Amino acid sequence: MFVKICGMTNVDDALLAAGLGADAVGFIFAPSPRQVTPGRVRSIIERLPGTVLPVGVFRNEAPERIVDLTNKTGIRAVQLHGNESPEQTRWVAERVPAVIRGVPAGSRAMIEHEAFGRVRFLIDAPRPGSGETFDWAMLRDHPIDREFILAGGLTPENVVDAITVIDPWGVDVATGVEERPGIKDATKVRQFIVNARSVARSDGSGHRSLADWGDHDS
Repeated sequence: MFVKICGMTNVDDALLAAGLGADAVGFIFAPSPRQVTPGRVRSIIERLPGTVLPVGVFRNEAPERIVDLTNKTGIRAVQLHGNESPEQTRWVAERVPAVIRGVPAGSRAMIEHEAFGRVRFLIDAPRPGSGETFDWAMLRDHPIDREFILAGGLTPENVVDAITVIDPWGVDVATGVEERPGIKDATKVRQFIVNARSVARSDGSGHRSLADWGDHDS
Protein backbone atom coordinates (compact mmCIF):
# COMPACT_ATOMS: atom_id res chain seq x y z
CA MET A 1 0.00 0.00 0.00
CA PHE A 2 1.44 3.33 -1.14
CA VAL A 3 1.12 5.95 1.64
CA LYS A 4 1.32 9.72 1.09
CA ILE A 5 1.34 12.15 4.02
CA CYS A 6 0.27 15.55 2.73
CA GLY A 7 0.25 19.13 4.01
CA MET A 8 3.88 19.29 5.12
CA THR A 9 5.00 22.70 6.40
CA ASN A 10 8.28 21.98 8.20
CA VAL A 11 11.31 19.75 7.96
CA ASP A 12 10.69 17.92 11.25
CA ASP A 13 7.31 16.60 10.13
CA ALA A 14 8.64 15.64 6.71
CA LEU A 15 11.53 13.71 8.23
CA LEU A 16 9.16 12.12 10.74
CA ALA A 17 6.92 10.82 7.95
CA ALA A 18 9.92 9.58 6.01
CA GLY A 19 11.35 7.85 9.07
CA LEU A 20 8.05 6.12 9.78
CA GLY A 21 7.92 4.70 6.26
CA ALA A 22 5.79 7.07 4.19
CA ASP A 23 6.32 6.66 0.46
CA ALA A 24 5.52 10.29 -0.36
CA VAL A 25 5.09 13.65 1.33
CA GLY A 26 3.00 16.48 -0.08
CA PHE A 27 3.62 20.23 -0.13
CA ILE A 28 0.66 22.52 -0.82
CA PHE A 29 1.37 25.51 -3.06
CA ALA A 30 -2.30 26.49 -3.32
CA PRO A 31 -4.01 28.85 -0.82
CA SER A 32 -4.49 26.82 2.36
CA PRO A 33 -3.61 26.88 6.08
CA ARG A 34 -0.85 24.47 4.98
CA GLN A 35 0.46 26.55 2.07
CA VAL A 36 4.25 26.69 1.85
CA THR A 37 6.67 28.84 -0.10
CA PRO A 38 8.92 27.44 -2.83
CA GLY A 39 11.99 28.32 -0.77
CA ARG A 40 10.80 26.36 2.23
CA VAL A 41 9.86 23.38 0.08
CA ARG A 42 13.30 23.36 -1.52
CA SER A 43 15.03 23.47 1.89
CA ILE A 44 12.91 20.57 3.18
CA ILE A 45 13.41 18.42 0.09
CA GLU A 46 17.19 18.87 0.34
CA ARG A 47 17.04 16.97 3.64
CA LEU A 48 14.66 14.20 2.57
CA PRO A 49 15.97 10.72 1.75
CA GLY A 50 15.79 9.84 -1.92
CA THR A 51 13.42 6.98 -1.16
CA VAL A 52 10.61 9.43 -0.38
CA LEU A 53 8.68 11.07 -3.20
CA PRO A 54 8.16 14.85 -2.74
CA VAL A 55 4.84 15.93 -4.28
CA GLY A 56 3.81 19.51 -5.04
CA VAL A 57 0.06 20.16 -4.80
CA PHE A 58 -1.37 22.85 -7.09
CA ARG A 59 -4.90 24.14 -7.65
CA ASN A 60 -5.76 26.07 -10.84
CA GLU A 61 -2.19 27.31 -11.23
CA ALA A 62 -0.72 28.35 -14.56
CA PRO A 63 0.84 25.24 -16.14
CA GLU A 64 4.05 27.15 -16.94
CA ARG A 65 4.48 28.13 -13.29
CA ILE A 66 3.90 24.54 -12.17
CA VAL A 67 6.74 23.36 -14.38
CA ASP A 68 8.96 26.23 -13.23
CA LEU A 69 8.38 25.47 -9.54
CA THR A 70 8.98 21.77 -10.14
CA ASN A 71 12.39 22.57 -11.56
CA LYS A 72 13.27 25.10 -8.84
CA THR A 73 12.19 23.17 -5.75
CA GLY A 74 13.13 19.58 -6.54
CA ILE A 75 9.62 18.13 -6.28
CA ARG A 76 9.39 14.91 -8.25
CA ALA A 77 5.65 14.65 -8.74
CA VAL A 78 2.93 17.22 -9.36
CA GLN A 79 -0.59 16.86 -7.96
CA LEU A 80 -3.19 18.87 -9.89
CA HIS A 81 -6.12 19.41 -7.57
CA GLY A 82 -8.32 22.01 -9.25
CA ASN A 83 -10.22 22.39 -12.50
CA GLU A 84 -7.26 21.64 -14.76
CA SER A 85 -8.43 20.44 -18.16
CA PRO A 86 -7.26 17.23 -19.82
CA GLU A 87 -5.17 19.39 -22.19
CA GLN A 88 -3.49 21.23 -19.32
CA THR A 89 -2.89 17.99 -17.46
CA ARG A 90 -1.25 16.35 -20.45
CA TRP A 91 0.85 19.48 -21.11
CA VAL A 92 2.21 19.41 -17.56
CA ALA A 93 2.72 15.62 -17.68
CA GLU A 94 5.01 15.99 -20.69
CA ARG A 95 7.30 18.33 -18.72
CA VAL A 96 7.53 16.95 -15.17
CA PRO A 97 8.56 13.53 -13.83
CA ALA A 98 5.09 12.42 -12.69
CA VAL A 99 1.54 13.75 -12.35
CA ILE A 100 -1.26 12.90 -9.94
CA ARG A 101 -4.67 14.21 -11.02
CA GLY A 102 -6.87 14.83 -7.99
CA VAL A 103 -10.61 14.68 -8.68
CA PRO A 104 -13.77 14.54 -6.52
CA ALA A 105 -15.42 11.14 -6.22
CA GLY A 106 -18.19 10.69 -8.78
CA SER A 107 -17.22 13.83 -10.70
CA ARG A 108 -17.26 14.13 -14.47
CA ALA A 109 -13.46 14.35 -14.43
CA MET A 110 -13.27 11.00 -12.63
CA ILE A 111 -15.75 9.31 -14.95
CA GLU A 112 -13.99 10.69 -18.05
CA HIS A 113 -10.51 10.01 -16.64
CA GLU A 114 -9.15 8.48 -19.85
CA ALA A 115 -9.02 11.97 -21.40
CA PHE A 116 -6.28 13.00 -18.97
CA GLY A 117 -3.74 10.56 -20.35
CA ARG A 118 -1.13 8.50 -18.54
CA VAL A 119 -1.30 9.97 -15.05
CA ARG A 120 -1.99 8.60 -11.60
CA PHE A 121 -5.42 9.53 -10.20
CA LEU A 122 -6.29 10.57 -6.65
CA ILE A 123 -9.96 10.30 -5.68
CA ASP A 124 -10.98 12.84 -3.03
CA ALA A 125 -14.17 13.92 -1.27
CA PRO A 126 -16.60 16.17 -3.19
CA ARG A 127 -14.99 19.14 -1.36
CA PRO A 128 -11.28 18.40 -1.89
CA GLY A 129 -9.03 19.35 0.99
CA SER A 130 -11.95 19.60 3.43
CA GLY A 131 -10.89 16.61 5.49
CA GLU A 132 -14.39 15.19 5.04
CA THR A 133 -15.14 11.58 4.22
CA PHE A 134 -17.53 10.46 1.50
CA ASP A 135 -19.57 7.38 0.76
CA TRP A 136 -16.93 4.98 -0.52
CA ALA A 137 -19.66 2.95 -2.22
CA MET A 138 -19.84 5.84 -4.69
CA LEU A 139 -16.74 4.38 -6.32
CA ARG A 140 -18.62 1.17 -7.00
CA ASP A 141 -21.44 3.11 -8.65
CA HIS A 142 -18.97 5.17 -10.70
CA PRO A 143 -15.92 2.92 -11.07
CA ILE A 144 -12.59 4.09 -12.40
CA ASP A 145 -10.81 1.47 -14.50
CA ARG A 146 -7.28 2.23 -13.35
CA GLU A 147 -5.41 2.12 -10.06
CA PHE A 148 -5.85 5.20 -7.87
CA ILE A 149 -4.91 6.83 -4.58
CA LEU A 150 -7.77 7.34 -2.11
CA ALA A 151 -8.09 10.55 -0.07
CA GLY A 152 -10.83 12.42 1.74
CA GLY A 153 -11.17 12.38 5.52
CA LEU A 154 -8.96 9.36 6.10
CA THR A 155 -7.71 8.79 9.66
CA PRO A 156 -5.85 6.06 11.53
CA GLU A 157 -9.26 4.85 12.71
CA ASN A 158 -11.00 4.52 9.33
CA VAL A 159 -8.20 3.77 6.86
CA VAL A 160 -8.51 -0.01 7.28
CA ASP A 161 -12.24 0.11 6.48
CA ALA A 162 -11.59 2.38 3.49
CA ILE A 163 -8.96 0.06 2.04
CA THR A 164 -11.12 -3.00 2.67
CA VAL A 165 -14.10 -1.46 0.86
CA ILE A 166 -12.29 0.28 -2.02
CA ASP A 167 -8.94 -1.55 -2.41
CA PRO A 168 -7.05 1.51 -3.71
CA TRP A 169 -3.47 1.48 -4.99
CA GLY A 170 -2.55 3.97 -2.28
CA VAL A 171 -3.90 6.31 0.40
CA ASP A 172 -3.37 10.00 1.13
CA VAL A 173 -3.89 11.84 4.42
CA ALA A 174 -3.38 15.37 5.75
CA THR A 175 -5.86 16.58 8.37
CA GLY A 176 -6.41 13.10 9.78
CA VAL A 177 -2.87 12.96 11.22
CA GLU A 178 -2.54 16.53 12.44
CA GLU A 179 -2.17 18.03 15.89
CA ARG A 180 -3.34 21.32 14.37
CA PRO A 181 -3.41 22.68 10.78
CA GLY A 182 0.03 22.23 9.28
CA ILE A 183 1.54 20.42 12.28
CA LYS A 184 1.60 16.61 12.34
CA ASP A 185 0.91 14.36 15.30
CA ALA A 186 3.65 11.72 15.43
CA THR A 187 1.43 9.08 17.03
CA LYS A 188 -1.29 9.55 14.41
CA VAL A 189 1.20 9.45 11.53
CA ARG A 190 2.73 6.24 12.85
CA GLN A 191 -0.64 4.57 13.42
CA PHE A 192 -1.98 5.62 10.03
CA ILE A 193 0.97 4.03 8.23
CA VAL A 194 0.85 0.88 10.34
CA ASN A 195 -2.89 0.47 9.83
CA ALA A 196 -2.76 1.17 6.10
CA ARG A 197 -0.04 -1.44 5.63
CA SER A 198 -1.89 -4.01 7.73
CA VAL A 199 -4.46 -4.68 5.00
CA ALA A 200 -3.57 -7.23 2.34
CA ARG A 201 -4.34 -6.03 -1.20
CA SER A 202 -6.78 -8.13 -3.19
CA ASP A 203 -4.15 -8.78 -5.85
CA GLY A 204 -1.70 -10.02 -3.24
CA SER A 205 0.92 -7.42 -4.14
CA GLY A 206 1.29 -6.04 -0.60
CA HIS A 207 3.20 -2.81 -0.12
CA ARG A 208 3.43 -0.56 -3.18
CA SER A 209 6.43 1.75 -3.11
CA LEU A 210 8.18 4.41 -5.12
CA ALA A 211 9.71 1.67 -7.24
CA ASP A 212 6.19 0.87 -8.53
CA TRP A 213 5.39 4.47 -9.48
CA GLY A 214 5.64 4.00 -13.23
CA ASP A 215 3.75 0.71 -13.21
CA HIS A 216 0.21 1.90 -13.84
CA ASP A 217 -2.49 1.77 -16.43
CA SER A 218 -2.46 4.11 -19.38
